[in-house]
Parts: sequence; structure tokens; C-alpha cells
Amino acid sequence: MTNGAERITHTPGVCGGKACIAGHRIRVSDVVVWHEQMGMTPDQIVNEYPSITISDVYTALAWYFDHVDEIHEEMRSERARVEEFRRGHVSILESRLRDLALAQC
Repeated sequence: MTNGAERITHTPGVCGGKACIAGHRIRVSDVVVWHEQMGMTPDQIVNEYPSITISDVYTALAWYFDHVDEIHEEMRSERARVEEFRRGHVSILESRLRDLALAQC
């Protein structure tokens, strides 16, 4: 039987070195978002991502509760990168909608 430390990995070049379920590209933070923010049950997560097991989901959640500050920092950092990207890039959809609105004036 393996313990949680063996089932959660940090591998450079895989998911940015973030904590992942071993053998998968599913980050602990993904499981946290699905469960804590989207309200998915562990069974729903496994139904949506059948390559992982219910045990994997519970291991990821247990790892999260042991490393809350680390995971929250990863999530804050990722949100900041997304916002920075959005500020520097115009949405194609927004641009087209703006052009349509101007054309109708």
C-alpha cells in the first residue's frame, strides 16, 4: 500500500512542477477547485475524470489540507498570471462584438 506522499508528486516540467496526482496531469489545486469551489463530490470528480480513482481524489484533498497555504499561493499566482495576460491581449470575441456595435451605429 502506498501513502499519500507517494501519490502526490512535484515533477519539474509536469504541470509547472505543481503538486499532482502521481501518473496524471491533474493538479491538487484542480481537485480543490472542483470540490471546494464548484461543489463537486469526489464521485462526481471521478465520473468526470475516470483515469483517477476515488482514493486519488481523497488523497489530493488530504494533501491539500496539509498544505493549504502552498496550494492557495499557487492559485493566487495562477490568477495573477491570467489577469496579466488578459490585460495584454484583446479578446477576439470582445473585439468582434465591439466592431459589430460600431457598425450598427
